[in-house]
Amino acid sequence: MKQTVYDVSYEGKTVYMRVDYNVPHEADGTIKDDRRIRSTVPTIQYLLDHGAAVVLASHMGRPKGEVKPELSLRKAGIRLAELLGRPVRFAEDCVGPQAEQMKRDLKSGEVLLLENLRFHKEEEKNDPAFARALVSGCDAAVNDAFGVSHRAHASIVGVGKLLPMAAGLLLKKEIDFLGGVIDHPERPFAAIIGGAKISDKIHVIANLMEKADVILIGGGMANTFVAADGYDMGKSLQDRDRFDQARELMARAEKLGAKMLLPVDFTAGDRFAEDAQVKVLTAKEFTDPWMALDIGPKTIDLYVETLKKMKTVVWNGPMGVFEMKPFSRGTFAIAEALADLDATTVVGGGESAEVVDKLGIEDKLSHVSTGGGASLEMLEGMVLPGIAVLADKEKE
Repeated sequence: MKQTVYDVSYEGKTVYMRVDYNVPHEADGTIKDDRRIRSTVPTIQYLLDHGAAVVLASHMGRPKGEVKPELSLRKAGIRLAELLGRPVRFAEDCVGPQAEQMKRDLKSGEVLLLENLRFHKEEEKNDPAFARALVSGCDAAVNDAFGVSHRAHASIVGVGKLLPMAAGLLLKKEIDFLGGVIDHPERPFAAIIGGAKISDKIHVIANLMEKADVILIGGGMANTFVAADGYDMGKSLQDRDRFDQARELMARAEKLGAKMLLPVDFTAGDRFAEDAQVKVLTAKEFTDPWMALDIGPKTIDLYVETLKKMKTVVWNGPMGVFEMKPFSRGTFAIAEALADLDATTVVGGGESAEVVDKLGIEDKLSHVSTGGGASLEMLEGMVLPGIAVLADKEKE
């Protein structure tokens, strides 16, 4: 078991806390979606309530070791101050004399946000001297940046080797849901896997089929499974070089006793466009120029009815091209069905989380992950570097 903030005393300590404030923003840095900032407030508040001074570190975007003013974290700090209802000091750099002095001056109950870590190329290189500079003057470390915990960077893995690092409340929730729930689900357990390419999700499907009772496949990769089953999917997106792999996965699912459901019909367009002609087709009805761009109405009914019987559901990846209105119905129907379930519902980050945000149903789901790539790797059954580096809980 790994340490969480509940296992450590923070009274009178200066605590370094890695957060993920890599938030969607306008060209001038104005924040479009503050979900990632909001999600760290409970941990920050917990540390402040327990007598700590808090030093926050994050990256934003990909400045590749150069200072880019539009990727400054200053506006994230202003938004955080509004959410906390207290001032948040801001250091113009994450290392160097000013940051050092500001850390030394920080008192219990105060918050300091350091400038973008990735303005220094040493961050992504996991440079030990850079990690040391980040935590100089700090007595303890917390990781609450699930979204980057799949990266072995200095601000997480480097720091975790210098100071005992505990999981923040957000990271704890991600571990509990993406790890615990999937390893010990209440049954029946369904996994809904969507997205464009089978190549992106092969390991997720392979890992979840060992644990799930039912796997529902949607999105562009469903075309690959259906085509591998012997159907001509016309102009639909498909990984033609992955047919053998798709057949292997279907055979393995059968052997493990996991039921794999594929679409029985599709909402197709005559081209990849919002104003395309639209038609509902079964797998054997595809002719040029039709392409599958969403799961069809009968598939929606089949999938929704299947989900109603479940006690645990994990969803990762859209059912179709949800950004285009005519092809969004499948994805939205799945999201709304999850919101209505009396079950543990976990949404892997990325596009699925975007849909949940769009529909405003986050409070009706058990957990919506804050990480795209990180949640994918956890669903693959991998141990993330940012979790592996956490201090182990002392045995009682």
